[in-house]
Amino acid sequence: MNRTDNVIGANIAKLRKEKGLLQRELSNILHMSPSNISNYENNAYWPDLKTVCRMADYFGVTTDYLLGRTDYRCPPEMLSEYITSDYTVHNIVNSLLCLDSSSLDAAVKYINFLKESNAVSRKNNGKSGKS
Repeated sequence: MNRTDNVIGANIAKLRKEKGLLQRELSNILHMSPSNISNYENNAYWPDLKTVCRMADYFGVTTDYLLGRTDYRCPPEMLSEYITSDYTVHNIVNSLLCLDSSSLDAAVKYINFLKESNAVSRKNNGKSGKS
């Protein structure tokens, strides 16, 4: 069995859940039957090339990621996008790659702390009805 044989369905399900979508909602967005999404996620059959491209575009990932050929999610053109007024994704990646292993570990821990803090904040805002 090839590494990509069962990965596409799991990746579609993972990306859909990350966006908080039901299969029915994703099928509406992609203009297809909910049973198609279910069949893709359960590896009953694979989406055609056009659908793979549409899904990759919608989720903001590469088709290679969706197909399980790589763990790298972001399309290459995202590297040139500004994430602050002064820094592109490329600048941040290069800055991280210049760090020694101890500093890199600290940076990753801090990023994970920020992600968890944001997730808790979003969850708490959702409970109180704030947007």
